[in-house]
Amino acid sequence: MAKKLAVIGAGLMGSGIAQVSAQAGWDVVLRDVTDEALRRGTDGIRASYEKFVSKGKLDAAEAEQALARITTTTDLDAAADADVVVEAVFERIDVKREIFRTLDGLVKDDTILASNTSAIPITKIAAATERPERVVGTHFFSPVPMMQLCELVRGYKTSDETLATAREFAEGVGKTCIVVNRDVAGFVTTRLISALVVEAAKLYESGVATAEDIDIACKLGFGHAMGPLATADLTGVDILLHATDNIYTESQDEKFAPPEIMRRMVDAGDIGRKSGGGFYRY
Repeated sequence: MAKKLAVIGAGLMGSGIAQVSAQAGWDVVLRDVTDEALRRGTDGIRASYEKFVSKGKLDAAEAEQALARITTTTDLDAAADADVVVEAVFERIDVKREIFRTLDGLVKDDTILASNTSAIPITKIAAATERPERVVGTHFFSPVPMMQLCELVRGYKTSDETLATAREFAEGVGKTCIVVNRDVAGFVTTRLISALVVEAAKLYESGVATAEDIDIACKLGFGHAMGPLATADLTGVDILLHATDNIYTESQDEKFAPPEIMRRMVDAGDIGRKSGGGFYRY
């Protein structure tokens, strides 16, 4: 019998996690608060499968079978019989804690509760439950069907068994894992990219160099596939602003304090590729 996964949040990350999991044979229930959000999520999954089929990377019949494994709902109770639950909602600790508090009273005793957070300490989220040993971070990367990495984060009380189950799940959907053994805000990857993006944005803000030249410096000087400001636009300036704010709040380390230009860009709606403009125009 196929194992059951519940994904909470049908945005880009949640729908991506649902997509790769269904393709790997999991029965997936995708939950969000509105039917419109669920429709956008499933439309995105279908379009992604079609793209893989058109490129010969996925058989059409396999794509249809994977789609058939995904059901959608606005009812959080649908997660009750899941073996693994992955939360992939917006990066707000109060929202995440409320979801985990509710899930704690719904799911089976042996269910793994995972958060896709990129910056919030897992221990803070796990504290909303009576099973912190069953809570773990599974930080996937966008776009999930394309990106190889999954960052597994051990909370203060996460058990070895939970971490092993999370690794089995992530590797089973095709990801390569790294393990964060100490629950610092931002973990490994978000701390690294946040520090780089913050410094790059400060250089841009102060007129030291153009966005293009800053990115070229990182690509040609350090061998990066993409420069930090282009990465910010791809990820979302708003997403990185929230992440750096979370890390700075936790660490009080000035290298993570986002510059004013990032706040003004978000205020103005220039949040990257998804809005048509950020550090670059699209």
